[in-house]
Amino acid sequence: MEIYYEDPKRARLVGNIYKGIVKDVLSGISAGFIDVGEGENLFLSAKELNESLLRNRGYRRGSTFPIGKILKGGQQWIVQVKREGIGEKNPQGTMRISLAGRYWVFLPKDGRLGVSRRIEDLKEAQRLKAVARKLKRADEGLIARTAAAGAEEEDLERDFNFLLGTWKGIEEEAERVSAPKLLYSGPGLVKSIIRDRLMPDIRRLTVDSEDVHRDLLDFFRYMRMEEYLNRVELYRDSRPLFEVRGVEEELRQSLEPKVPLPGGGSLVIAETEALTAIDVNTGSDTRHRHQEQAIVNTNMEAALEIPRQLRLRKISGIIVVDFIDMKRKEDIRKVIKRLQEELKKDRVPADFIDMTELGLVEITRKREGESLAGMLSDEEES
Repeated sequence: MEIYYEDPKRARLVGNIYKGIVKDVLSGISAGFIDVGEGENLFLSAKELNESLLRNRGYRRGSTFPIGKILKGGQQWIVQVKREGIGEKNPQGTMRISLAGRYWVFLPKDGRLGVSRRIEDLKEAQRLKAVARKLKRADEGLIARTAAAGAEEEDLERDFNFLLGTWKGIEEEAERVSAPKLLYSGPGLVKSIIRDRLMPDIRRLTVDSEDVHRDLLDFFRYMRMEEYLNRVELYRDSRPLFEVRGVEEELRQSLEPKVPLPGGGSLVIAETEALTAIDVNTGSDTRHRHQEQAIVNTNMEAALEIPRQLRLRKISGIIVVDFIDMKRKEDIRKVIKRLQEELKKDRVPADFIDMTELGLVEITRKREGESLAGMLSDEEES
């Protein structure tokens, strides 16, 4: 289970594209702040300048350059919100604009070519790259999404043309207006999830709002996803949908620091500003007569549950796991292998980094906003 949460009283900024004005340039940290008219300025790191801009100024991506040579106060640029602000940190912006469709992510200012890592068929990946080369210009980029696997070339071309037309509309609007000004609003949380997560193996999509139900049907037609129209179910029962499907209980459990494991062991999860620490504890596992085997069994269960908890709780950044000490290297390799296999299932990039000399496992998971605990606690305080 994965839970996506959005505060209805707080506008979602991620994906929005603005014409912004440079307010400050900090050469010491190689970054600038861009006013986009949303209260907080966007933090723009030098690494978020697009290839086209760097090339025009005589620099290459990855090279060292003084940001003050490119960004200057009062300049107006097209920028996109990459990440919501977390705590006291400003929202993060980028000039590496990306527009996501059903089959492609279009990069109008970066000449990158790629295929989703979930498309493992090498022949299909090569086909999609060949289609992308025919569609895009040399200075444009295209990344094939998971849904592109097996798609007809006609559908791939239609999706690209839709994204290209959207970008041209953004550029035209930017020519007409002065900063700060919103040029493009992202599709919102529900439609983003539908666009990104709805795959052919999903048989049913249940919603409990007539307005959302109607919007989704219109969205499917707009995105040429008519094959999903009969899979959308409007829930009409008097009992809340989340209560019936057990989501409320999962939410309650996700706020508890202790997570029980099937064999009697447990995880203790502690989120801090710097990192998240996860401690694996033994319990009443009596299925194995030998203590060492009980420890391996608990660690194997933990390796299965930890990636699930990261997804459920929206935990990101640095994660440190203290597994129960194991004597045999073969057992250690077995636990790490299971952890790596489960991390690969995550749609958010999550990677096993290493096991330290103290036996601590290091994991990183890409930040995508606040954790679930952070968002829910903010909601309670407001």
